[in-house]
Amino acid sequence: MNMRIKRAGINLCLMILAFTIQNCVFPLMPFLTATPNLLLILTFSFGFIEGKQAGMFYGVLAGILLDLFYSGPFGFYTLFYIYVGYLNGICTKYYYEDYITLPLILSLVNELAYNLYIYVFRFLIRGRLNILYYLRELMIPEIIFTVVTTLFLYRLILFINRWLKRMENRRDTTIV
Repeated sequence: MNMRIKRAGINLCLMILAFTIQNCVFPLMPFLTATPNLLLILTFSFGFIEGKQAGMFYGVLAGILLDLFYSGPFGFYTLFYIYVGYLNGICTKYYYEDYITLPLILSLVNELAYNLYIYVFRFLIRGRLNILYYLRELMIPEIIFTVVTTLFLYRLILFINRWLKRMENRRDTTIV
């Protein structure tokens, strides 16, 4: 089996699992005031690790999942997630496996951009101008949860990426 297909299959399963946890499990936990954006973490991580094209592919996937689940104009989330995947894919040239600071900064910037996108197109357009309330009650807790979750989830993604590279290298050496 081609390793690219295997990698895409594993990443697709991770995206669907993250979508399910984010939209079906987290809302059932009454003690959580905000939830981490798992799809955003995966999209920017795949873009950061694998490049612009992979980031855009997983951005389309995450965006379509959210567009199908939530009401509103179709493509609302897809457009944002494509940009996230692409822009983080540009940062691939700065990618080092054990370097966690840049992924945390990217997580913070992406989550801030996501929340501002939601605020402008879901609240501000409707005349809800109290950005301080939105910032205090929704944005800051979600940003904190997402950045903390990135610490763990990014390590898991790196572990899977290393495992797939080892399998790919093992496969290449057995052919020769």
